[in-house]
Amino acid sequence: MSRPRRLRGFSYVGQHHYLLTFCTIYRARLFEQGEHVENALQQIRITLDVESFANLAYCFMPDHLHLLVKGLNAGSALKQFAKMAKQRSGASHALRNRGRLWHEGYWDNVVREDDVRRVARYILENPVRAGLVASPREYPYLGSDVWTLNEILGAPQNQ
Repeated sequence: MSRPRRLRGFSYVGQHHYLLTFCTIYRARLFEQGEHVENALQQIRITLDVESFANLAYCFMPDHLHLLVKGLNAGSALKQFAKMAKQRSGASHALRNRGRLWHEGYWDNVVREDDVRRVARYILENPVRAGLVASPREYPYLGSDVWTLNEILGAPQNQ
C-alpha cells in the first residue's frame, strides 16, 4: 500500500489539531489484549511529551488506533511525532512479542479548532459504531489525557 497523501502546501508544524489513524500490521487484532494497548499507549505518551503534543482523545480499536492530538508550540511537527510514536511503540512491541506492530504509513486529517470536541466524541464512539459495546464508557481502551469522558461525551444518562 502506498502512503496516504498529505495536504499540499501545509507544513504540519505548529499548534494544529490532527486526527490520526495507525493500523496494525496485516490488520491483526492485537489491541484486543490489554497488555498491547497499555504498552503502545505508554510509548505514545512518552513521544507526545518529547515531541510537544497533547493527547486530546484516543481509541484503540482491535486492529487500529485513532488519536486526536494538538501541537503545543510553534515547533510541534506532526510528521516527526507520528514517525517517532510508531517507531517507539513498534520497537517496544517487537522486543516483547517478537513481531511488528504497525502497518506502514498512517492517515491524518487536519482538524479545525471549532470541530475538535466533535471529533473527540466521534473517536470515543467508535466502539459503539463497531458493535463492541453499547456505550463508550464500557470500552476500556479509550480516553483523553486532557479531558474527562464527561467533558467529551456529556454527563451519563440516568437509566
